[in-house]
Amino acid sequence: MRILMLAQFYPPTIGGEETYVRNLSVALAQRGHEVAVATIWHSNLPEFEVRDGVRIYRIRGAVQQIPGLFSEGGRKHAPPFPDAGLLWELRKVVQKERPQIVHAHNWLVRSFLPLKAWSGAKLIMSLHDYSLVCAKKNLMNRDDLCDGPQFAKCLSCASDHYGKAKGIPTTVANWVMGAAEKAAVDMFLPVSETVAIKDNLVDSDLPYQVIPNFLTEDAASLENGDDPRLQQLPDEPFILFVGDLRHLKGVDIAVQAYSSLKAAPPMVLLGRECPDTPNPLPPNVIKLHDWPHSAVMQAWNRCLFGLAPSVWHETFGFVVLEAMTMGRPVIGSRIGGIADLIIDGETGLLVPPGDVAALQQAMSRLLDDLTLRERMGNASRQRATQFRASAIVPRIENVYISLLRVGHRGVLQRAQ
Repeated sequence: MRILMLAQFYPPTIGGEETYVRNLSVALAQRGHEVAVATIWHSNLPEFEVRDGVRIYRIRGAVQQIPGLFSEGGRKHAPPFPDAGLLWELRKVVQKERPQIVHAHNWLVRSFLPLKAWSGAKLIMSLHDYSLVCAKKNLMNRDDLCDGPQFAKCLSCASDHYGKAKGIPTTVANWVMGAAEKAAVDMFLPVSETVAIKDNLVDSDLPYQVIPNFLTEDAASLENGDDPRLQQLPDEPFILFVGDLRHLKGVDIAVQAYSSLKAAPPMVLLGRECPDTPNPLPPNVIKLHDWPHSAVMQAWNRCLFGLAPSVWHETFGFVVLEAMTMGRPVIGSRIGGIADLIIDGETGLLVPPGDVAALQQAMSRLLDDLTLRERMGNASRQRATQFRASAIVPRIENVYISLLRVGHRGVLQRAQ
């Protein structure tokens, strides 16, 4: 099959979604398919290259040229509406690649929607967030969990988050284009049951299958053990937090819980610094950033256990899967996709989101019980095998094949 992936970011930009798109693209190419990726161009990257058998097109949009409009910290985001520049560039990519399947992963799909009928391709949409219903993509009403989208409420919330100049048009565009997306997509692939529920797919007439994220077969192999970054890790055992260093991920909750521990080992925060990153940090807390995936896996292998104390409905919990793959238990919030991954008391511990005392108690429990850590680590490693490429990629491939056989929204509707 000829497959075109649409993703606003792609490695070397790293993150759970970016890793997923790269791993899926490479796996499909290894299985004999012709795979291309269209992604937004960022500075110092070639406009076209072939890497790991995947053809990568980096395309330029129009609105991203306006400073601060749809860009953040050097990252250029796809807008929630068709961007004239991205649409034109996508048209050229489609003409060259002639995809049978277009598999989108974020708002870049909105710039493809006007081309969908012309392309003749089947459109699959992986849902890694809540952008189908939320202009902020996270279903948070300011700092609280949102109980569901309502237009007036969304306008106010998005305006507070983005500013009125960006928040109002983003909300309006997302409501309008969300409806267009639902009408055009041939199959939605939410990465967890939580995403399917919160994006209002369950009990709807929209076609979807829940297919989780995955790691490659060699994810547990420790490459680049001589990476100089690893020298920044403590020589003694440590607790590890991986992810954006922001309130949504619960990094502030982790820091507060850690501060109340007595005689605790070091804690490492490994991820992208954000405007709400805690500062200053308590003694013995080490902040690191800009690490390649191989070095992150080395860090998981060296830590005592991981922390995933998100305060939002985490869509999947990619870092939890990474820790489990390396045989490490994780303390996570009992919310969203994290609760789907961690089996409480077996592969890790679940605590209420935002509960500093409960997180501190769970950390103390694992620090004090080596036998428990080892037992949970072994169970984690075993559970992680369910989320390997060999188990997940064929399921996605079968969706492609079935859609090409039955046409638009055929017998696959709402298959689980």
